[in-house]
Amino acid sequence: MNIATEDRTLRTSRTLPHSPAEIYRAFASPDLLAAWWGPEGFSNTFEIFEFTAGGRWKFVMHGPDGTDYANDNIFEALTPDAKVVIRHDCAPHFTLTIELTPVSGGTHLAWSQVFEDARTAQAVKQRAGPANEQNIDRLARVLSQAASAAPKEQ
Repeated sequence: MNIATEDRTLRTSRTLPHSPAEIYRAFASPDLLAAWWGPEGFSNTFEIFEFTAGGRWKFVMHGPDGTDYANDNIFEALTPDAKVVIRHDCAPHFTLTIELTPVSGGTHLAWSQVFEDARTAQAVKQRAGPANEQNIDRLARVLSQAASAAPKEQ
């Protein structure tokens, strides 16, 4: 990470007991992504989902209090089973990079959110930090449910 962007960046990471392919598929599948994206209690309605580099992802995130949050994003870069880069094209503006690294027993997921300016990053840090952790918690649950629902090989 460039030192010039350090004060604009929120990070989290976790090792999940799933393969990079399984995690990448949770981004590539609109049904799976809608099931886990966002903090606890939120749901999503996708309007546009073009999972290709340069493709749009437009959706409404529905808060547990009934508030709707419009989101407009661009998939900037996609490397199958390794990286997803999403530019959030509405306020607050940021670029989210998710890197997937295979490790013993699963995948190390590194989540890095770079905002346009340090003031915005600091303003949303108290909300976005815990929300990002909840997002990964939800991803882990969806992947575990999918794994337990998959037919077992004999």
